[in-house]
Amino acid sequence: MTASRTGQCPFAPAADDGAPRPAPRAAAASTAVVPGSAAPVADWIDPAELMADPYPSYERLRAEAPVAWVPALNKYLVTSFAECQAVEQDQEVFSANVSGATMNRALGARPMLRKDDPDHGADRQAINPTLRPRNIKETWAPVFERNARTYLEALAEQGPDRADLNRDYAAPVASQNLIDLLGLKDVAVADMRRWSHAFIAGTGNLLDDPGIWARCDAAQGELDGLLAELIPHYRRHPDGSMTSALANSGLPYDNVAANVKLTISGGMNEPQHVATNMVWALSRHPDQRARVLAEPSLWPAVFDETVRWLSPIGMYPRETTRPVVLGGVALPAGAPLGIVVGSANRDAARFDNPAAFDVFRPRQAHLGFGSGVHLCAGHWAAKTSIGQLAVPLAYERFPGLRTDDRRAESWDGWVFRGLTSLPVTWDS
Repeated sequence: MTASRTGQCPFAPAADDGAPRPAPRAAAASTAVVPGSAAPVADWIDPAELMADPYPSYERLRAEAPVAWVPALNKYLVTSFAECQAVEQDQEVFSANVSGATMNRALGARPMLRKDDPDHGADRQAINPTLRPRNIKETWAPVFERNARTYLEALAEQGPDRADLNRDYAAPVASQNLIDLLGLKDVAVADMRRWSHAFIAGTGNLLDDPGIWARCDAAQGELDGLLAELIPHYRRHPDGSMTSALANSGLPYDNVAANVKLTISGGMNEPQHVATNMVWALSRHPDQRARVLAEPSLWPAVFDETVRWLSPIGMYPRETTRPVVLGGVALPAGAPLGIVVGSANRDAARFDNPAAFDVFRPRQAHLGFGSGVHLCAGHWAAKTSIGQLAVPLAYERFPGLRTDDRRAESWDGWVFRGLTSLPVTWDS
């Protein structure tokens, strides 16, 4: 079944004579509403299939309907690179301030990622100095290296027959790095991981699972209790942490708390999954792994290609502020959009042989960390902590590090996607 055009989607304008007609794709949005460009309806999309492996559905959507209404998700999915990029370049038409955003519900307030400028810029300005490349290199890289070496020893204690790279290394390293970067005193790695997973699950809770909301509420309550002490502390005793920077920015208390929670969600999730994804990808491409190990200057390319190929952030929402045409589809004001960067990063119109993992492909910008004003503020921290330290140090510590095919791995998610278990082994 192709994307259905037989039904009127709830937000699509009708054709002028009542008969839906296809329209040519456009690489960018237009403010003119084109009669007869009702959105195709992808009624074949199954959320369970997206959770298991979204890439076949993405490929079909790009081929049949790069902008399509998906009844199962109650939103339009935008799956091509050109259209996703067009959305990111126009925050006046495609707003991040989304009605009923799951992220707002998950975090208990509206963080900077659900704001447009100038409000977004005011929040982000507070943390920019902490996350600048020079400060990451000079201040935080030694902290990240210390944490990586600590948990490499914990991985070694599990041994090559029991080690799980996610459980024993990637997740605790990402957690401890975030604890230090945020200045969350006396927080245990297990608590950071639990909070992050709760917020991520809530942000991706498009099906409104009450159990997920219960976990989010519990995490909010615990963290709110901690921040009620820490924010006043950092206002009296500032340091170089992100929480201190936010606390002393002049932002309202609720803004500070919401942005700390935002950092906990993405700041652990992305680095954790990139670490496991890099090892998973290199294990399945041994020729590339051999070249990388022989030429350490290739590690930045491994990081970038992994983020493109296996995007940890798969989709985020936007909402139209007025009628607009995107990809040849007329959208009304208030249309809920899902910007599927996990699909855009495998668009053949943008990348040669996009389904292949290739660390030697020509350098080309992808959307794995977003784009425009909402480009991920922590991407330099992730690239340094994972791409330059955690993963290269793991291969240095464990010769022959690779996935262990004797034990099962597990993946989960499409709004956020990654390995939840990755058994690994190495040469004793």
